[in-house]
Amino acid sequence: MLNAPIARKIPKELIIHGDTRIDNYYWLNERDNQEVIDYLNAENAYLDEQMGHTKPLQEELYKEIVARFAQTDMTVPYKYNGYYYITRYEEGHEYPIHSRKEGSLEVEEEIMLHVPELAKGFSYYAIGGRAVSPDNKWLAYGVDTVSRRIYTIFFKNLVTGEILFETLENTTGSCVWANDNKTVFYNRKDESLRSYKIFKHTVGTDPALDECIWHETDETYGCFVYKTKSEKYLIIGSYSTLSNEYRILEADNPHGEFRLFEARERKHEFSVNHAGDTFYIVTNWESQNFKLMTCSELDPTTRDNWKDLIPHRPDTLLEGLDIFKDYLVLSERHNGLTQLQVLSTHNQKAYFIPFKEAVYMAYTGLNPDFDSETLRMGYTSLTTPSTVYDFNMKTQEWTLLKQEAVLDASFKPENYHAERLYATAADGVKVPISLVYNKKFGRGNDLASAQQAPLLLYGYGSYGHSIDPFFSSPRLSLLDRGFIFAIAHIRGGQELGRQWYEDGKFLKKKNTFTDYIACAEHLITEGYTTTDMLFGQGGSAGGLLMGAVINLKPEIWKGIIAQVPFVDVVTTMLDESIPLTTGEFDEWGNPKDETYYHYMKSYSPYDNVEPKAYPAMLVTTGLHDSQVQYWEPAKWVAKLRTMKTDKNPLYMYCNMDTGHGGASGRFERYKETAKEWAFFLDLAGKLQK
Repeated sequence: MLNAPIARKIPKELIIHGDTRIDNYYWLNERDNQEVIDYLNAENAYLDEQMGHTKPLQEELYKEIVARFAQTDMTVPYKYNGYYYITRYEEGHEYPIHSRKEGSLEVEEEIMLHVPELAKGFSYYAIGGRAVSPDNKWLAYGVDTVSRRIYTIFFKNLVTGEILFETLENTTGSCVWANDNKTVFYNRKDESLRSYKIFKHTVGTDPALDECIWHETDETYGCFVYKTKSEKYLIIGSYSTLSNEYRILEADNPHGEFRLFEARERKHEFSVNHAGDTFYIVTNWESQNFKLMTCSELDPTTRDNWKDLIPHRPDTLLEGLDIFKDYLVLSERHNGLTQLQVLSTHNQKAYFIPFKEAVYMAYTGLNPDFDSETLRMGYTSLTTPSTVYDFNMKTQEWTLLKQEAVLDASFKPENYHAERLYATAADGVKVPISLVYNKKFGRGNDLASAQQAPLLLYGYGSYGHSIDPFFSSPRLSLLDRGFIFAIAHIRGGQELGRQWYEDGKFLKKKNTFTDYIACAEHLITEGYTTTDMLFGQGGSAGGLLMGAVINLKPEIWKGIIAQVPFVDVVTTMLDESIPLTTGEFDEWGNPKDETYYHYMKSYSPYDNVEPKAYPAMLVTTGLHDSQVQYWEPAKWVAKLRTMKTDKNPLYMYCNMDTGHGGASGRFERYKETAKEWAFFLDLAGKLQK
């Protein structure tokens, strides 16, 4: 039997602001050090042995999850510039086939990218942005074979099928075509993987001659480039967590000079769209929850020429805008739920698309056709599989195009119950909880049964990213074995508007953690579960959440899964060579400021590990993770293993082939899901369906 791996201690002093931290495992950040690789492999071997008794369950879960999906499947085709575009899967393949049909869905298919063939020989293979030239003759696409989100852009002649030898290296994977069908604009990344330069390339020329047309020298900003849906303008954007800046150029004139649309200003966030002779700007200028403004393209585009179209609303967050020739569609959030508002550009009349369920998620889909009266939209809930509709904005008629297939004869949405609860946070704020369970396991008056129910509480709570109540087919494997699944809509997200985000960042970050604990305690108090059956899960910044709450309240959790967790907050935020660091000072604060340093240190999971009992834990990471470097979870597990006083399982899984997003194949990723579900089910007593 293998012993738990014990990482060697090599003390390193980290000193700032007169404060000294001793990091015994700092050396684990040496990715090319064979001792580090050996340690990670030892952790994987230990996990494999310790969870060996769950292998049959993992296999059962994996087969069960995969069996719910149609092996041969395809997306709903969308029409753009005379072609219908399709992504489809064939049985036995992990990767998709991207194709198109000219003019009609009845004509013969033209395969653009046969990814199963392209991916042969690679342990990881991901296609980035796909962009077709305006004359429909060229395809530009990005490829990442390492999982570091560094893409090489290739060019394929769609007439001859030839893939050119010229490639664009070290990119984000996406590019934008000018209207001349030969000029593309693309991003390059620096050593920290920040998108920092925009280049111009002419197809058929040496990429070494490409001209840099924008260099973002502020290390707290990144940059990107896109074309407006009207096809009239190319736009270069610069962004930080709290600010934006844009430059514009007519797409018919790719060799012209980009001109400033509106200069950056701290805490001014905005986006730019275009239709007709008007620019549409979603902005938080004097509007915490954002508003919609317009500007004539005939006037200077500076802010003093902007005019309100949809004024600021204190109770409604404006999240996005889709533009059509005759309509605007506003994606909004009100009372914690998404809603879609349709506005006629002719008479300014508006209406909301109605939805019936109390807890749901609605969103706009892919709508590249500027002239269309039809909105492609998506809908889902905790009990309703993902559904695609076409909605006629003129007649308000719905057309059901596709609903995610759940190939399980026992699945019926009416067999599951979803509801929304509210927990009271430490400062009196009401925090929403969405939850779902299979009715056959008893709720309501059957309190004795309910108190024995295992419950998985998911949380994130950072970057203003809202976790909406969406359907998950893999999740059925837990629900059908008696688990309740709940989402804590904690501060740091934007479920209840911009202030909800502001109250969960910077020097208010601890609200995120105490909100999550309040949700957990509310579920226990209300009889949904017990401390012997309560589980937590979160990834990335949600992994930070997991690390923080087990330091604050370890005794209420039976088990925790922390996926690619951001747990070494202080050290990472002090290292500006690490991807994302400089751009995140406006999220977490800059620890070079003593106030932020001490506040971060007070909650950073790695810095607050103590000699005490912790719950059972499974920690996951990827060797090539570019967002949360593998050494953060590796160091955290190493420290926990030497300091915790309990005998509960502590496992780490490091995928040696992937990064932040896990495996690239369609079904391969579910092997990790099966491992995670087996970890929970084993702790809960291997519940059977």
